[in-house]
Amino acid sequence: MTVLELLLLVVAGFFAGVVGFVSGLASLVSYPALLAVGLPPVAANVTNTVAMVGVGVGALTNSVREVVDTGPRVWRWTAYAALGGAIGAGVLLVAPAGSFEAVVPYLVALASLALLLQPRIRALARGRDLPRAYAAALFVVAVYGGYFGAGAGVMILAVTLICTSESIWRASILKSYLLGTANLVAAIGFAVFGPVHWPAALAMALGAFAGGWCGPPLVARIPPTALRVGVATAGFGLAAWLALT
Repeated sequence: MTVLELLLLVVAGFFAGVVGFVSGLASLVSYPALLAVGLPPVAANVTNTVAMVGVGVGALTNSVREVVDTGPRVWRWTAYAALGGAIGAGVLLVAPAGSFEAVVPYLVALASLALLLQPRIRALARGRDLPRAYAAALFVVAVYGGYFGAGAGVMILAVTLICTSESIWRASILKSYLLGTANLVAAIGFAVFGPVHWPAALAMALGAFAGGWCGPPLVARIPPTALRVGVATAGFGLAAWLALT
C-alpha cells in the first residue's frame, strides 16, 4: 500500500468518524474506502472493524462524563455489547462468506423505520424504560456489529431511543460507546485470528479517532428531530445501497 493510499485512508477515517458519530453510518464511508485501495471483502470487513474502534475512543475522550453519568446500568450494557461483539466476530471467522448478507438491508431498513416512528413507539410504551427489551436488542445488534457492522450504529440508536428515555444527544453518545465496545472486542479476536491489514487499519483509525472526537459537540448543535429524521433517511439509503451491491 502506497503512502498516498494510507493518507487517503486517514481522510476517509476522519469523515467516517464524523458520519459514524452523527448518524451511525461510519461503514458507509470506511468500508468502500478500504475496498477502493485494494483490500478483498473479508479483509476489508475485519480491517474496518479494527479501525472503527477509533471512532468510539475518540468520542469517549470528548464525552466520558456523559457515559459515566448514565449510572451503573451502563456497565451492564457494556457487558452485553462486549459479549455480542465477541460472538459476532466468531461467526464471521467460522461461517461461510456472505451467510447473512441477504438480510442485512432489511435489518438496516427496519432500524431506520423504527427511528422515524420512535415518538409514536415511545407513546405506546407510555414513556417507560424497557430494560429487558433493551438488553436483548443491544446484544443482538452487537452480534451483528461484530459480524459485519454496516448500519449497526443506526440500529443501536433506534433501540436506545425506543427502549430508554435518553435524549437523542445522549443516545448518540451511548451508541458510539457501546458500538465501540463491540468493535473493540471483535477487533481483539480479528487481531489474533483474522486477516487484518494493519497499515490500513492504523491509518484509518487515526482519522476515525479525530472524527469521533469532533462528533459530540457537533451533534449537540443539531435539532433533535432533524437529526433523527436525517439518520433514518440515510439509513434507508444505506439499506438500498446494500441491497443493490
